[in-house]
Amino acid sequence: RHAAKITLLDKYVGDLLKQLKKMDELDNTIIVFTSDNGPHRGGGANPTFFNSSGNLRGHKRDVYEGGIRVPLIVYWDGKIQKNTVSNHVAGFQDIMVTLAEMADIDVPEQSMGISMFPELLGNHKEQQSHEQLNWEIQLDGDWQKLKNGGFYQSVRIDNWKAVRYGINMPVEIYDLKNDVSETN
Repeated sequence: RHAAKITLLDKYVGDLLKQLKKMDELDNTIIVFTSDNGPHRGGGANPTFFNSSGNLRGHKRDVYEGGIRVPLIVYWDGKIQKNTVSNHVAGFQDIMVTLAEMADIDVPEQSMGISMFPELLGNHKEQQSHEQLNWEIQLDGDWQKLKNGGFYQSVRIDNWKAVRYGINMPVEIYDLKNDVSETN
């Protein structure tokens, strides 16, 4: 059932590309495909069934990599080189800033994002990076979760990441370069 949904989605994206090309708008259209979080357990879903997180620990509503690391595919005909892979570390706050730069419009002052436009164009030396990225998830009224502090937090600086699952819990520190699964 899930494989059929993925195949149908793939077909629809193909249909969209064909229509944009037919309208002679493909080179004037930026297509961004991503997710806001890792696989989830909601609605009876099993986050491990398709091995959606691969070797990453965690799922939706986690601050481990399996809950926050997601793929990002960007297509812009004639502008972004096909079949390239980037290891640039970004956050969702970077999407609006990147699209604003692509559209040549001002970025709102309150934005904390960094444009990924240089990276997308292959200008790696011009690409800025975040000094740190952080995530926090406030928990609902579940007493078991609240007794540990009511939140999950993590911060990433370069390849180092700290994770804390509540104010009364220990801080876990991981070297993502050597331990992307966050096990040691």
